[in-house]
Amino acid sequence: MIATCGSARRSLARAFADRDAGPVLLFVEGSAGLGKTHLLRELADLPETPDVARLWWRCGAEGALPEEEEDKVWREPTLLLVDDVHRADEDELRLLRRVLAGLEPGSAAAVTYRPEELPVPGMPLGGSAMTYPFRLTVLRHRLAPWDEERVRRAAAETLGESCTAEAVSALRERTGGVPRAVVDLLAMLREQRPAFTGTAAEVAAAGVPTRLAELVLSRTYALSPAHRPLVWAAAVLDGPATRDELIAVAGLGAVPGSDALLRALESAALAELGEGRYGFAVPLAAAAVRDTVPGPVRQDLHRRAARALSRGQPVAWAAVGEHHRAAGEYRGWLRAVEKAAESAASSGRHQEAITLLERTLATPGIPPQARARLAPLLARNAVTGLRSDQTVEVLEQIVRDADLPPAVRGELRLDLGLMLSNQMGRFEEGWRVLEVAAAELREVRSVLAARAMAALVTPYWPGASLDVHRGWLIKAVAAADDSGDDAMRTAVLANHVGLAMSWADPEAWDLVERLPVQSTDPACVRQAARGLCNAADSAVWLGFYRRVDGLLTEGRELATRSGAPYTEHSASGTRLLQEFWTGQWLGLAKRCEEFVADTADMPFLSSDAYVVRGLLAVAQGDWGEARSWLSQRGTFGTENLPVPLGATAAGAVIRLTLARQEVADAAEQARAAWTVVAEKGVWPWAAELAPWAVEALARAGDTATAHSMVRDFAQGLGEADAPAARAALAWSRAVLAENEALAEGRPDGLLPAAESYRKAAAAYAELPRPYSQALTTECAGRCVLAADAAGGGGEAGDGGSDENPSGSATRAAPAGSAGPASPARPTGSADPASPPGPACDRAATASAIAELESCAQQFTDLGAVWDATRARALLRTRQPAKKGRPPGRPSHSDQLSPREAEVAQLASSGLTNREIAATLHLSPRTVEQHIAGAMRKTGALSRRDLAHRL
Repeated sequence: MIATCGSARRSLARAFADRDAGPVLLFVEGSAGLGKTHLLRELADLPETPDVARLWWRCGAEGALPEEEEDKVWREPTLLLVDDVHRADEDELRLLRRVLAGLEPGSAAAVTYRPEELPVPGMPLGGSAMTYPFRLTVLRHRLAPWDEERVRRAAAETLGESCTAEAVSALRERTGGVPRAVVDLLAMLREQRPAFTGTAAEVAAAGVPTRLAELVLSRTYALSPAHRPLVWAAAVLDGPATRDELIAVAGLGAVPGSDALLRALESAALAELGEGRYGFAVPLAAAAVRDTVPGPVRQDLHRRAARALSRGQPVAWAAVGEHHRAAGEYRGWLRAVEKAAESAASSGRHQEAITLLERTLATPGIPPQARARLAPLLARNAVTGLRSDQTVEVLEQIVRDADLPPAVRGELRLDLGLMLSNQMGRFEEGWRVLEVAAAELREVRSVLAARAMAALVTPYWPGASLDVHRGWLIKAVAAADDSGDDAMRTAVLANHVGLAMSWADPEAWDLVERLPVQSTDPACVRQAARGLCNAADSAVWLGFYRRVDGLLTEGRELATRSGAPYTEHSASGTRLLQEFWTGQWLGLAKRCEEFVADTADMPFLSSDAYVVRGLLAVAQGDWGEARSWLSQRGTFGTENLPVPLGATAAGAVIRLTLARQEVADAAEQARAAWTVVAEKGVWPWAAELAPWAVEALARAGDTATAHSMVRDFAQGLGEADAPAARAALAWSRAVLAENEALAEGRPDGLLPAAESYRKAAAAYAELPRPYSQALTTECAGRCVLAADAAGGGGEAGDGGSDENPSGSATRAAPAGSAGPASPARPTGSADPASPPGPACDRAATASAIAELESCAQQFTDLGAVWDATRARALLRTRQPAKKGRPPGRPSHSDQLSPREAEVAQLASSGLTNREIAATLHLSPRTVEQHIAGAMRKTGALSRRDLAHRL
């Protein structure tokens, strides 16, 4: 597992390439465990030297080189391999010097040694300088530890799937990359029970390999008892330390301490790790030494270590705390933990602070006074940074502590409520906790009471109505003003921005301008960043896409500068939504998946990415993946999604359900989702739900509820400046008009519906929202063609008799539903009992066909495979046959026909035959035949294999 050094191989190979060249002597220097002996074995197998004699010489173990072999070196080409020359005695060295000086041309020698164990530093062949023959080329090569990539390869070879990046990093850090230590530690991890899973904690707990422990202990205890404490001090400090730190922790005076350090370096018990820094060459060795130090002595060492490190600048408070704890000084430990957490938080390292505080508070027996100081610090970091599940558990335990002062308990309850709501998506629990916190804090701390009330202003959570949030806003503003705290005023203002923007309050943009983005107070800047990102998120839902970029750029810059990672991540989710609506789909699926992976420990934060990824899957026809992503892949309940995101996901699920002809289920889903939005009362958030909900209820025959939805949507919007919702309202009205015209057998009613669709398409084009524009334009074209067919106009396309025997267009559901009307309604021309309506003129029909062709291309450009296929299928049923084409179908004996290619594409996306039939207006039997033909022509063995063949 130890790689051969290429330069060493090349150096020796050159000696044998030219028999007239002088001999070569290669010194190989490397501390214990770097692979010197392994390198000699590989050099012995040099392919360039098949006829060269090999002589092995292990110093200090096998005695002197026999006389006959010494003569052989001088008589014929030889490769002399000398191992561990640092172990050679004087007699052996004299013999070796004589042999090396007598090397003949065509011969070479490789001599290995540990530099730290040479009797005379830098002189591997003894204390007196050797006279090297003129013809002898002398080279030196230093072996180096493995880098992280080489450690990764070794770990992958031993651990297989358990080889994680976390484990590799820990292995490299603890072994210093020394190959022997890496290999031995990997062997221990491989045999670990329970089986190694790849965490750094498991690597740390594995222990010290026997070979390494024996080496470092032999060197330590070879020192005199007077010098040994300095090595113990290095073991306790467990990292590079200065001479003064080692002497102080060892409890030695300056002169005896310096002498002890010299002796430790001479014996290789310690090494110089950097200029003026000393410690163990292999960090893991510290644990082996530390375990041999008697307990009382070890506690004294830790006590002195805490004092010595406290004098450093900057103070490493976390390390100071650990030394206090190990020394049994618990009060000093808790004080140091508090300072370490405060230091980490002030520099934006919230996760570091969270980990430290969680571990400390989970320790049994923490005094109530200390818990009262540390718990609020943990909560503040957890709310600002990225949460862990354990933080919530710790806080839930602490708030039940009856000994905590009311103000502290109220503060903790406040932060717990914020975490439950913002980081974990447990809105109902979070709301209840925040209401209790606001009541607890109202009498004792106005600043924190304002903070709790400000949290209740945030409208995104399901449940409370818009009016309830407005009521909390009044209370929060008053409490913030009473507090006199600028940061709290900014926090309330940031939430006011989010509330006002959500329902398109005309004053919302003025509120954005009031955010103190130029403040020098980091707390104010952090809240201003949140306000800007709140505004950007609301602007996405309202449809002000051109204003989003500026808000996000400034908000993220302020969040980064003030140390607010939660705000940064939420801004990234907003960006994904903006990219979806504005048609920036290239690479968007990958960006969503990467964001989900980056926020894996906080799935609620990545809910935007889940929904966007699901919307893409719907458009691409990958319906199985779509449902998985839209349901957040089971990471948390979708009922806890923020209202606008939940409405969007519900709209997409209703669309899928309609496409599968499960109309009754779609209607039930629509009623449930609409209730959530209606109870909230923030009507711009109905934009992504309304068209699909109206479609589901109209097709289910519940036109009264569909009308009520459209009416409530319009009244709720009022005069609000919400472009996306305005476009969605026009779309919803068009859906209602189309379905009523079809249900009542009034084909003439399809033309006004087409105009309503065009009005929606024009509104989406202004935003811009190309996908929604294409969907509504497709609907307009479909209505015109259906009206023309019902009135007797148009010509049959090339769809085939089994697809549409009458030659008229089947009733296609509104864009994206992908299916004909329910069996209770007409699916082809108008009701036979009604007189046929007037046919569209040829110009209108031609315009509709052009619209559909444009939509199909736009869908294709976006990557919306399912939508493009559906649009082309509709075109094929209504486009006139091309003139001059010979009778019968074109031959596709060895290539997929256009229809086979469409069917195969949808089949490979995971759609069932029935779903493909609904999309393409075919019979399931025809779909089955097309799939069989595609599989035969491509040689596919299954539908899954068909995807690869395509």
